[in-house]
Amino acid sequence: MSTSGEPNVSKTRLPGAVGPGAPPVAADWRQSKWLAIAELVFVALIFLADFRHLIFFSKTPYILLFGWISLRVRGLRWRDVGLRLFRNWKSTLVWGGLAGVVMECFQLFVSQPILVWVLGRQPDLEDFRPVIGNPKLALFYLALTWPLAAFGEEMVYRGYLMNRVADFFNRTRTAWIVSLVGVHVAFGIAHAYQGWTGIIDEGLAGWLLGVVYLYARRNLAVPIIAHGVTDSIDIILIFLGKYPGM
Repeated sequence: MSTSGEPNVSKTRLPGAVGPGAPPVAADWRQSKWLAIAELVFVALIFLADFRHLIFFSKTPYILLFGWISLRVRGLRWRDVGLRLFRNWKSTLVWGGLAGVVMECFQLFVSQPILVWVLGRQPDLEDFRPVIGNPKLALFYLALTWPLAAFGEEMVYRGYLMNRVADFFNRTRTAWIVSLVGVHVAFGIAHAYQGWTGIIDEGLAGWLLGVVYLYARRNLAVPIIAHGVTDSIDIILIFLGKYPGM
């Protein structure tokens, strides 16, 4: 897949930057690796606070806000890390929907059965058991899935964190590979409430969303749609009592 008009983030001029003959003092600290380290440490502290149940509701909005502040400080916009249509609305919906269906089929029929066979247990989805046969609760979760999980998590993990880790390693090909692996270990750990099966399965799902993001030339719209589709299918299956292990 390819997209036109992709901004070159590495060439984005930061506030305070001047002509080629002037010392780039104002820009240096904004591109400093120390700043990237400080941001990643702060995000890790948010993860730790969430693990200790000190975060209200969900850590995603807090990291999303922090990511937005980071971008603003560095003179960037969400568009610079991929928040734009993939070619047009039709292509965005088609590719995103197709990726979501393929990912869901892979999870239900390949990755999850293998993990259950190896680890001997299903993902712990007891928190979602009240959704079974409850149309109001199912609709509530569907309404929550798109802004919080699909949009919020893609902006946080693929848009902000993958780019920030890649920044630290100079945005080389190797940097993106390190980012793809490292960020999605964190993504899996973020689902620790599902047990080891859920951690590994969700980490793999996040990795696939990261691959979609990179394959779409760092376009966030495609994985946002894909993420929303996979989670929506999960909720519908849980509501119908057809989700494996429930």
